[in-house]
Amino acid sequence: MGQGSEGRVRFLDANVFVYAFYKPRRELDARARAAKERAKDIVRRVSEGSERVVTTVVHLSEAANVLKHGMPLSELVEFLVALYSAENVEVLGVSAEDYLAAVDLAGELGVDPNDALAVLVMRRRGLEEIFSFDRDFDGVRGIRRLPEM
Repeated sequence: MGQGSEGRVRFLDANVFVYAFYKPRRELDARARAAKERAKDIVRRVSEGSERVVTTVVHLSEAANVLKHGMPLSELVEFLVALYSAENVEVLGVSAEDYLAAVDLAGELGVDPNDALAVLVMRRRGLEEIFSFDRDFDGVRGIRRLPEM
């Protein structure tokens, strides 16, 4: 199993997949193009095994619901199977109790429930870094969002 540049395990948010794979209908501005390139780089490193990441079935479902509109189903299925099979990717199940705890945390943090779920998982696992383009994580104590933009 490959190690990230610092050997850390990081949480992988759904929007990284969306930025990497979704084909927009309009021309992207420079900032959006840069984000897309960073997302592709993160996905490449995860695919190669050089980044160790944790995500949840909820976050993969969130990504799949967006990506199904922008990529062939066969490619989406192949990608999801590869993620589940990768030794450097841990996909966690989520119980109803976990999600309810995330909903409670969402109100406390002022973020949406899926972002709160990421924070909940990170806190339980002792993770401090998340690959995400969602700036809502910037205001969460103890969480560092990557890539910093």
